[in-house]
Amino acid sequence: MAGQSAKLWSVGADCCSLGLTVNLGRQSLQGSNPNAVSRTVTQIIKHPNYNSETFDNDICLLQLSSSVTFNSYISPVCLASSNSTFYSGVNSWVTGWGNIGEGASLPSPQNLMEVEVPVVGNRQCKCDYGVGTITDNMICAGLSAGGKDSCQGDSGGPMVSKQSGRWIQAGIVSFGTGCARPNLPGVYARVSQYQTWINSQISSNQPGFMTFTSTGTNSDLSVNCTGLRVHVQLTSMTLCISQMLIS
Repeated sequence: MAGQSAKLWSVGADCCSLGLTVNLGRQSLQGSNPNAVSRTVTQIIKHPNYNSETFDNDICLLQLSSSVTFNSYISPVCLASSNSTFYSGVNSWVTGWGNIGEGASLPSPQNLMEVEVPVVGNRQCKCDYGVGTITDNMICAGLSAGGKDSCQGDSGGPMVSKQSGRWIQAGIVSFGTGCARPNLPGVYARVSQYQTWINSQISSNQPGFMTFTSTGTNSDLSVNCTGLRVHVQLTSMTLCISQMLIS
């Protein structure tokens, strides 16, 4: 991950396996971590429509062996609710212990890294990757010039944005072409698409969902490229003219 140093957490379907140990409050992969606690995974619920070839629905739920007490080093994150909107340019942060560049491992002492990247609208992301590659279950983030991105080893980690003093998880690190390449943003599972599914799988102590609302206009609506449907947005004036013509 091309970025700086931090603390945070989440999981994609491609990372789910029995025997997994989850570490919380951990800052470094090497040396002492006095504030870290670990839990084993006792149950994995993979999304039934996960596609390992396209990475669509790249999400799963993990049940830990026991509860965890929140403190200054371990705290929950809100999940983006189904009515959330993430316009192009919304600032987001991604954390992980993955590579800091293509073929470049995280150097010792392997501190947790973070990188700030803006959301890239799905229309633009489809133009970058190919129209059939990006689905509504995905959200993209990165710079058109490249240079900042999640990378190999960050998969399953969180992409979060802050609003009203709360961190809200918008995505889960899923896939990309290389790392931090121009016009090839990172692709993440879009958490807001899964509120109904998540709640259907958890009978008690359901996670907290929060609506992220973007302000201004969505510049992604004006993006067009070969194979992409032209976006048509009806305004009140258009509707008014249509009614006049019909009458």
